[in-house]
Amino acid sequence: MNTKNYLPPTKRYRQLISSIHSIYRLLNSTYDLKDLVSRLTKLVAQILNADYCRIIMIDPAKKYSVLKCFVSGRKRFISDKKARITNRIENRILRTSSVIRQGNLLAAPLISDDLIGVITIRRAKGDSPFERFDQDILMTLVEQSIIGIKNLQLSEEQQKIVLGSIKALVTLLDTRVPQEYTHSPYFSRLVEAIGRQMHLEGKQIQSLKYASLLHDTGKVDIPMEILTKTTKLTRGEYNIIKKHPMKGAQILRPLQILKPVIPIIMHHHERYDGMGYPSRLKKGQIPQGARIMAAADAFEAMVYGRPYRERKDIDAAIKEIKKKSGTQFDPKVVEAFLKIIKKINTKIYLK
Repeated sequence: MNTKNYLPPTKRYRQLISSIHSIYRLLNSTYDLKDLVSRLTKLVAQILNADYCRIIMIDPAKKYSVLKCFVSGRKRFISDKKARITNRIENRILRTSSVIRQGNLLAAPLISDDLIGVITIRRAKGDSPFERFDQDILMTLVEQSIIGIKNLQLSEEQQKIVLGSIKALVTLLDTRVPQEYTHSPYFSRLVEAIGRQMHLEGKQIQSLKYASLLHDTGKVDIPMEILTKTTKLTRGEYNIIKKHPMKGAQILRPLQILKPVIPIIMHHHERYDGMGYPSRLKKGQIPQGARIMAAADAFEAMVYGRPYRERKDIDAAIKEIKKKSGTQFDPKVVEAFLKIIKKINTKIYLK
């Protein structure tokens, strides 16, 4: 390459390149639409030296916002409540699909095949007005962002469909499995909370949620007389019970969208010391989601009891989880569990 006449990029174009890179990193760092929009408002305000940035996502009729977020200095607000659009600038853009640049105001439509939202930014009085180059930067950021927003919107629609199907499966499971073997309505929340405490990513949390609803699917294949037995299980009966993780995985494996969930379901009865089932995995060999599920599942089993085993009080159950840290349970999971259990109202488990 002949570099004799090569000129380094100007400060403005370095800014544009840096902005595109920032958006790219943002789009690849979150799988949650609300989180993306929230962080996008802050990032756009920073890039364009704006005092205020607001994004709304709209319904197909273009009369209501379905997601609204703004940042102003240190203030940040986000809501996914449906609300009529009353802002004059936003309504003008919804009518014309055109950019507005007036002094310290810059607003633009978010268009992907159709208009899906509006972004508005403002600078404080006394700051320099927006120039054409600022508008170009904003439009570049918008074009990049829309791809991620649209993908997450489609993903959320898919998730709603999948979650609906999962809930139908759970309802069917609950009619087949005795109530003593089903979990409380708080189980999924506990599992997700532990995952968040351990800083799992959005998709991992989603898989945990699905697994928390479906991890005992394999029990539909266990004879009812074993599930309802009130005396101690024989070795043979216990061996049948131990097959339910594999059975559950077999039942759910044809559902491709649940592929990340299968290892959690398959291994949620493994032990950290390698003495669990079905594969006697230990420590890091056990999927992280399964290690989380193991602790939460054991806690609920103790608190609610089983047909063949009396329930423990909450303090005793917590003490048992702590006692088995490093043997039955992953110490890091136990640490996260203990932090979460301090935050929640444990009286919900007494109902």
